[in-house]
Amino acid sequence: MRKINESLKVIGVIPARYGSSRFEGKVLADILGKPMIQWVWQRASQCKLLEKLIIACDDERIREVAESFGAEVVMTAKAHASGTDRIAEVVNPLDVKVVVNIQADEPLIHPTMIDTVAGAILNNPDVVCATVMKRITEPDQINDPNVVKVIVDINGFALYFSRLAIPALAYNSEEKNLFYFKHIGLYAYTKDFLFTYKNMKPSYLERVEKLEQLRILENGYRIKVIETKYDTIGVDKPEDIEKVIKYLKQNQQP
Repeated sequence: MRKINESLKVIGVIPARYGSSRFEGKVLADILGKPMIQWVWQRASQCKLLEKLIIACDDERIREVAESFGAEVVMTAKAHASGTDRIAEVVNPLDVKVVVNIQADEPLIHPTMIDTVAGAILNNPDVVCATVMKRITEPDQINDPNVVKVIVDINGFALYFSRLAIPALAYNSEEKNLFYFKHIGLYAYTKDFLFTYKNMKPSYLERVEKLEQLRILENGYRIKVIETKYDTIGVDKPEDIEKVIKYLKQNQQP
């Protein structure tokens, strides 16, 4: 195990809280015999760039389960308003360049996604924050407010994130090749920018759309967005567990 004062290039942190307004204790929900947090941790453990992987939690029940399958766990304050705050508490004493925020409710996260966002920062000193998007292939996702959409510029930097379908098709538009991208909530930051972001006040667009990443754009910073061919199923409510199980069975993943 690395010493706390050893210099690291990339670490991954999985912020996990027990309380959830729509699905309390969801990070421990059973998925084919394993808690959801274990699926996330096992997939993240396959990444090539992560030198350290930590589960940052606020509840002893999560700690006990995570330690039972071998994860490194750090207990954090219960009062944190967001996963970003929880991550900041964990990485504050660490000498690290890039921090990857891995959502605890994304059991289908692909290791390549994590390596991609971390690499985007390691390979480009001008990038301080990176995330991923997936082209939408299911029409019912386009107008689903739970599926966040993103549009990017020609250099792959985010222009805007929204719960609405963007871009919007004008009534007299003749555009035939209309497509949409789903934003997947995986982020990598430089450690310096993580604390810059943490200290920003919640912004107007963030409050309107209920999307924290808009705070970054409103404050004039850029988010690099990399397209992935892999999809995920985020777990927001109990019925999402069944969708994940169906996907895993169809793809023959025990």
